[in-house]
Amino acid sequence: MLQTQSNKSSFFVKRPILFVIVVEVLLLIIVTVGGAIATIKELDYIAAIWVSFTPIALILVIYLTWKRKWGSLGFQSLSTITKQNWLYHLPLILVLITISLKGFEDLSVSKVIQFVSFTLLVGFVEETVYRGLILKAMLNVGVKAAVITSSLLFAVTHALNMISGQDLANTVVQIVYSLLIGVVLALLMVRGSNIYPLILFHFLHNLIQFLGPEATGVTYFDVIALVILVIYSIVLIKSLNKKTIKGSIAA
Repeated sequence: MLQTQSNKSSFFVKRPILFVIVVEVLLLIIVTVGGAIATIKELDYIAAIWVSFTPIALILVIYLTWKRKWGSLGFQSLSTITKQNWLYHLPLILVLITISLKGFEDLSVSKVIQFVSFTLLVGFVEETVYRGLILKAMLNVGVKAAVITSSLLFAVTHALNMISGQDLANTVVQIVYSLLIGVVLALLMVRGSNIYPLILFHFLHNLIQFLGPEATGVTYFDVIALVILVIYSIVLIKSLNKKTIKGSIAA
């Protein structure tokens, strides 16, 4: 979908770096306020995320509808994804299988439903912000800048877990892991310009993590997943060409 003249003259396009700063700052402010409210109300982690992410989701829906940006941010029919690009999404399934090998807890149906709704909300919000708004805005600067910026900000946001008392080793692994996932998903967005598979992966990835056993440290499965993501990133980088990049910027 080609940009209209109004989109070309928008703040989103004319001041991409400032736009990204505003988006990230607003996100952090809302999450911080939500966390403070959750602390005061003595809510658990999931409830705290609901308090923070629900208003963000509503703001995103209103903004994207008002600015008519759903299509330009990748909310398009799955039929727009070519067979070749579907093949490039397949390693995501390998990552999901790897982390699922850790096993699952014996949870009640109500708890599973709670995790499903919670992880779907997070998947929608984070993908729309990082692989939607931030990535697409930074594509006006360049593909490298877009991929690096969106991935780093995604990783930095997850680095906030360090404040929660998590040990340094686990936090470093989580930051590297989220950075690699950010790179992979950003590159897939550049290739295909469709955000739905990314939201689905993000949702399923987080759901598997929450349904699995409580983390007690870095496992072999975590290392395998990291290796897969490194190789995956290299393959995706090498797969990009001028035509693919030009198409992602115009979309």
